[in-house]
Amino acid sequence: MDPEALSAVLLDVVRPAAEARRAGSTEGLTPADLPLDRPKNRDHGDWASNAALKLAKAVGANPREFAAEIAEALAAVPGIASVEVAGPGFINIRLDAATAGALAKTIVEAGAAFGRNDSQRGNTINLEFVSANPTGPMHIGHTRWAALGDAMARLLLACDATLVREFYINDAGAQMDRFGASVLAAMKGEPTPEGGYAGAYIDELAQRVHAADPGILNLPADEQLVAARDRAYELQLGELQASLAKFNVHFDVFFSERVLHAPGADGGPSLVEEAVERLRAQGHVFDQDGAVWVRTTDFGDDKDRVIRRSNGEFTYFAADAAYYLNKSDRGFQHKIYLLGADHHGYVHRLKALAGAAGDDPDKDIEVLIGQLVSINGARLSKRAGNIIELDDLREWLGTDALRYSLARYPADSPLTLDPEILQRRTNDNPVFYVQYAHARTHNVARNAAESGVDRSAFAPELLEHETESALLGVLQEFPRTVAFAAQVREPHRVARYLEELAGVYHRWYDNCRVIPLGDDPVTDLHRTRLWLNDATGQVLRNGLDLLGVSAPERM
Repeated sequence: MDPEALSAVLLDVVRPAAEARRAGSTEGLTPADLPLDRPKNRDHGDWASNAALKLAKAVGANPREFAAEIAEALAAVPGIASVEVAGPGFINIRLDAATAGALAKTIVEAGAAFGRNDSQRGNTINLEFVSANPTGPMHIGHTRWAALGDAMARLLLACDATLVREFYINDAGAQMDRFGASVLAAMKGEPTPEGGYAGAYIDELAQRVHAADPGILNLPADEQLVAARDRAYELQLGELQASLAKFNVHFDVFFSERVLHAPGADGGPSLVEEAVERLRAQGHVFDQDGAVWVRTTDFGDDKDRVIRRSNGEFTYFAADAAYYLNKSDRGFQHKIYLLGADHHGYVHRLKALAGAAGDDPDKDIEVLIGQLVSINGARLSKRAGNIIELDDLREWLGTDALRYSLARYPADSPLTLDPEILQRRTNDNPVFYVQYAHARTHNVARNAAESGVDRSAFAPELLEHETESALLGVLQEFPRTVAFAAQVREPHRVARYLEELAGVYHRWYDNCRVIPLGDDPVTDLHRTRLWLNDATGQVLRNGLDLLGVSAPERM
């Protein structure tokens, strides 16, 4: 009996008891209104409910007396071993071994689907993350946003959201010309232009551009810059995409900023130009001092924003507006932006933009700001000179250790990682601790097969040891953990859950044998424990997959 089913049973018990005291007191009440908590102290039972405390006032009852009435009715429900009332009216519920143990078979039979749910069904989401300039290698900041954004996407998809992972390529504006001029100068053996990009990677790009298109330097001077810029951009973008793929991060869409500024069909207005008029039609655009403004202060922004300067040039805000509207036009009701710490000012700006576009800033857009990350002892890139590259980090620490560690903490907390810990094969390395637990489940299964223990029988009523009850209790929490982590956009909750599960599994392993001792016969208890072992491995595997981390079978 999972917590959702038990909440439904609780409602079936509560409703008649409450209605008998005050008619209409449970109108509109659903199982979701009676959530269950897992007691920290297992001596208090498998589940706890505050239903009596929550409903006592509505039904005109003393909370503890009402709890006692509910407890008496619950105790008669098949599968419930005992019910106790604690404190002012908390209800502690203990399931019988057979009911609790049945979960092991449910998990094994569900396989990779266990933990998946429909809590995000109906949500159409565009998740934008990383979004780097294609003028240099991916750096340590991008690494954190890549790990978090991809894990967030996996969680939302596991909860049945309709979602697209999108990378916004900042490939328009003056920085692209400076990038092209830097590569062109390197091709000619000239110094880096003022404000340009330096580093060995620029020299490498220059060599690759020349090899791919040796005729660039024979072009007229004004065409050389464009050709070098565009060819270098293509190569650098390819490197960026390759770095992400090696880091096990997938994007459905790479959206070019240039699309927003390009002329429309048959030479019509660009998406940026259209955005100004669309916002004007919403009534939030005004003209002042020759410039065009959006009255974003109507939606909580600290100042109104210029969208087109008096000289006719569009601002960055204009591109933001066009991009936001384009996402809506593509059918995304909800937009999530995962931005770096230096974009904190974008929160009010983008929410105000959503309001000016006619959307609900509190529902249709989320702007999540990730904080800085550092790694003790990490060296600056030899290629780029002034950054720590994603590729260098991945080769140094490994994809699994890096992804798990970055997903293990909330996005809004500054983070310093210790590479010595991440490279240890000991229990103080969190990713090793969880992966080792998974590998141990496979080792147990292999040894069981060699000893003649299989899953030909399942007798959950035999799972009576206290560590078995504790392990089943944690396993039961996985679907709720996944749903809640997706709801609050916090992948670290899955990581912390997996560490708890690994710890409880190791304690079970130390106390309960799957394989008989010596010449003892194989019994249904051994077979049933194999189900529980394999169920644990499945949940560890499912959870690691949500974080984009592998689940090795041997370590």
